[in-house]
Amino acid sequence: MQHSTPTQPLTPRAGEQRLGSRLAAIAAGQEFPTEVHPELARETISLAIENFSLFYGEKQALFHIAMGVPQGKVTALIGPSGCGKSTLLRSVNRINDLLDIVRTEGDIKLNGTSIYAPEVDVIELRKRMGMVFQKPNPFPMSIYENVIYPLRIDGETNKRVLDEICERSLRGAALWDEVKDRLHESALSLSGGQQQRLCIARAIAAEPEVLLMDEPCSALDPIATQHIENLIDDLRGSYTILMVTHNMQQAARISDYVAFLYLGRLLEYGPTTTIFQNPHVPDTLDYVTGRFG
Repeated sequence: MQHSTPTQPLTPRAGEQRLGSRLAAIAAGQEFPTEVHPELARETISLAIENFSLFYGEKQALFHIAMGVPQGKVTALIGPSGCGKSTLLRSVNRINDLLDIVRTEGDIKLNGTSIYAPEVDVIELRKRMGMVFQKPNPFPMSIYENVIYPLRIDGETNKRVLDEICERSLRGAALWDEVKDRLHESALSLSGGQQQRLCIARAIAAEPEVLLMDEPCSALDPIATQHIENLIDDLRGSYTILMVTHNMQQAARISDYVAFLYLGRLLEYGPTTTIFQNPHVPDTLDYVTGRFG
């Protein structure tokens, strides 16, 4: 399911205020309800973010975020730098917990179960969510050992199982044909784009319920970026994907839904085509057409 940005900026609906009306009010501390499009009510929700707020000490970074991430779809988080996209993404697998000053309110549920419940094992939780970072981060070991690392730490020693999962994961990451004859070479010998696909293979080896991607193409050249975008498109349906991107064209090309954040608030959330062609909030239109940000 691919989308494209409109060739001409659209005009806001009659009677709506122009640029920055809601943004300026938010900057002044006013609250607005999120504009959630009705199509989301028809989706099966894999990840439910419920009235979620996050604080770094006394500073509040996220404000009452409420959104359901549809199962098997690609959801893109967009917004200016510092708006809370990566903070929200890293809340989903509780990486933010590594900072002592972090405090949260509200809840996040993965397939109906709270990730913040007292009995939740955070290490086990993170196994249910594959994470791909901005820059490729292969381990300094062989390609093979990189892919099966999640199984090694789980205690899997059956070589047949490890071999099967390695091949399946590399095929899933569209990398098998390129590396099948060099599995025992260092992963660091791969190109940047190959390293990022290797990291995706490692992320899906443990069969996670959700894939989290934090600007997975920001450090890659255009050809490698196209490979990653094609891969994300192939993974659609098999995984629920939540990704951060600064690239509006990329969000338009590969996502099913787009969530627009500003100063830690979720302004609008809806189908990609609508967000880019006929958003309900005029400030969303101003952002996706490049009038600010």
